[in-house]
Formats: sequence, C-alpha cells, structure tokens
Amino acid sequence: MTSQCGSDSPDGGAVMSEIETAIFTIITSAGEARASLYQALDKARAGEMAESEQCMIEADTQLKKAHDVQTELITRDLNGSLPMSLLLVHAQDQLMTTMSEQSLIEHMIGLIRDIGMNGGK
Repeated sequence: MTSQCGSDSPDGGAVMSEIETAIFTIITSAGEARASLYQALDKARAGEMAESEQCMIEADTQLKKAHDVQTELITRDLNGSLPMSLLLVHAQDQLMTTMSEQSLIEHMIGLIRDIGMNGGK
C-alpha cells in the first residue's frame, strides 16, 4: 500500500518539507510586504512622507525575498522536480497581487505628494 503523503521515497518527505517551507516563505513575505505597503499609504495620507518611504523600502525588501524564493522554485520546475500544488498556486497569487498593489500604491503616494506640493490645486 502506498502512502498518500509521498514519503515512501527516502527523501520524499524532506523534499516536500523544503518546498513547503519555500512556499510559506513566499506567502508570509508577500503578506508582510502588503502590510508595509498599506502602512506606507496611511503614512503618506497623514503627511508623514519620510516614514512612508521607509515602509516602501521594507515592502520592497520583503518582495525581493519572496521573488528570490519564487525564482528558486521556477528553476526547480524547469528541472522537473517541483510538484504542483494548490498551496503553490496560492503563493504565486499572493506574490503577484502584492506586486500589483505595490505599483498602484507607489502611484497613489506620488499623487499625494503632488497634491501636497501644489496645495491641492
């Protein structure tokens, strides 16, 4: 009888654990980045532009971390050693959504900065 967990092979459990760790790194890093992005927007709306910029830097750091892990997984996939899972699809979705939100929030903060410089005119 075969196990449903894929740990019948000598390294099957370890490989899956490594992949799951990578997937959760993408999810948590994207989530932390998203939180920093919205904090940056809140800071900008409050006129705290230096703090807003710091939050954007933190978000960018987290997104780079997630993107680096994603690149490692893509390399594994190209080598045919990455099992597909719903959790992996979720991680990809979280990362792509956060990257889109980053772009929008950067533009929104730019608008806030422009309005502030022009006195709302």
